[in-house]
Amino acid sequence: MEWSIQEIARKAGTTSRTLRHYGDLGLLTPSRVGSNGYRYYDQDALVRLQRILLLRELGLSLPAIKDVLEGQRDTAVALRAHLRLLEQEQARIGRQIASVRTTLHKTREGMELMADEVFDGFDHTVHEQEVTERWGRKAYEEGDRWWRSLGATEKKAFQDEQEAIARDWGRAKEAGLAPDSEEAQDIARRHCAWLATTREPSRSYVIGLAEMYVADPRFAQNYDRHADDTVTLVRDALTVYAERSLSD
Repeated sequence: MEWSIQEIARKAGTTSRTLRHYGDLGLLTPSRVGSNGYRYYDQDALVRLQRILLLRELGLSLPAIKDVLEGQRDTAVALRAHLRLLEQEQARIGRQIASVRTTLHKTREGMELMADEVFDGFDHTVHEQEVTERWGRKAYEEGDRWWRSLGATEKKAFQDEQEAIARDWGRAKEAGLAPDSEEAQDIARRHCAWLATTREPSRSYVIGLAEMYVADPRFAQNYDRHADDTVTLVRDALTVYAERSLSD
């Protein structure tokens, strides 16, 4: 049995562009290419894609994933390792759920909150390796210090602003706005201001990040859930803004 690239993208919650990108990197080779140029994937390819997506969820970069897949020839052993990590993540999410329930109960009853209860299971350091690999140890340490300096209200405001920007990108995509339009550039300006945590982002940083939004399904899904292929507009508009307004 085999599936087309569109079917696999839909079932995996990713995009055809991402699957083609994986193919270009040698991460996920289609089992065959039809005469019409369409890519098709068999059961072995599905298992490999599952492993890629699992490793992405764990924060590994694409080059690191390629190394892992090439070094792990025994699929059963690899999947058991994935399962253990997923069970650990399940336990962490369970702690988050319990934490939110406790916060809801105590705020409703007017009870005093404990910091350890409020933030149990919320660990931003899970992205430490990926940030360090992409932008260097200094970038991670600066971001880590900034995040730890925020109070609970400030952290929520930061996350709410990100969601508001993502919604506005979706509306811009639905409205058919061009990347260099005044409205899209205003969202790009807000997006870059949101990125400016410890210092003003550079042109190369924003352009590189914009490309990663398209290549990385975790980011693509964050924007595409508001409107199909929104992430392409995000990339193009951020690139225009960076080239016009930012310096290295």
